Amino acid sequence: MESEPPFEETYKTLFDSHSVKELSKPQLITDVWAAEERELPLIDLRMLSEGDAAEIEECKREITKASEEWGFFQVVNHGVSGDVLEGMRREQVKVFREPFYKKKDCRIMNMSPGSYRWGTPSATSLWQLSWSEAFHIPLTDIPRFGSRTSLRLTMKKFATSIAELGLKLASILAESLGEESRFLEESCSQSTCYLRMNRYPPCPKYRRVFGLMPHTDSDFLTILCQDQVGGLQLVKDGKWISVQPNPKALIVNIGDLFQAWSNGVYRSVEHRVVANGKIERFSTAYFLCPSHDAIIQSCKQPSLYRRFSFREYRQQVQDDVKESGHKIGLSRFLICRD
Repeated sequence: MESEPPFEETYKTLFDSHSVKELSKPQLITDVWAAEERELPLIDLRMLSEGDAAEIEECKREITKASEEWGFFQVVNHGVSGDVLEGMRREQVKVFREPFYKKKDCRIMNMSPGSYRWGTPSATSLWQLSWSEAFHIPLTDIPRFGSRTSLRLTMKKFATSIAELGLKLASILAESLGEESRFLEESCSQSTCYLRMNRYPPCPKYRRVFGLMPHTDSDFLTILCQDQVGGLQLVKDGKWISVQPNPKALIVNIGDLFQAWSNGVYRSVEHRVVANGKIERFSTAYFLCPSHDAIIQSCKQPSLYRRFSFREYRQQVQDDVKESGHKIGLSRFLICRD
């Protein structure tokens, strides 16, 4: 199909050189098919607006507990209408059906350079390759993105609702630490956050590559709207588990910045997406990010992590990926103690 990225042609050398030795690496896909399917903690946010004082506090405790023990949870009655979510799915499918030559041309798509991404340009082995394509869209780019008004209007509604939800959840988590949410509200705005529309094409090499390679998110908080195909997996108690899709829920996960800011109270958990041999998968993620100049420092003492700016963190991640093929993340910023 003219819309498909040329994965097999572009990464032919990696597939041809793939060896049995590579398959023995722990990062590879040897454990994918043995992963147990489990349901994430499910939290009803209706209690925040309709519950009494005790129910409100209980809901907040559930959010905090899931962030500490899982780093992931699901929310229902979240305030984002079903019409907006379904509309986002329809528009997303349409834009990914555009011919490949159009998708990769930022002028045709009215997007910032580098917004369309596919595969893993830095991959030097199959375990570093992600069989997926995505549009990485700063919220400030939405008013001009693409060629269809319906897409822009739908994205705007989606982003507005999701951003409100993201700040609400982040504020609850900050207050649970005994901290004011002002820092998050002031540093995370429409000019710093972004959406990422993802598509995972059917993969004939699905037993040899990931849809999205294992990673943690580099933001404060991620909110994910996914279809019902499944494929998301995360680490829990040292084991990979498969997330059972819930058609009524949005998935929320803690990012690296929240783990550092909370001094390790909240967990940024490694996760990945499994490739599927027959069915394509779609999702849209919202990333709650601060400005590049925002300084991240642990709110508790003694601090596990040194102070760093978001700009410094992103640059370190990019340097590590370029050097080693994978993200190293927060361990780079740990304070070594005797």
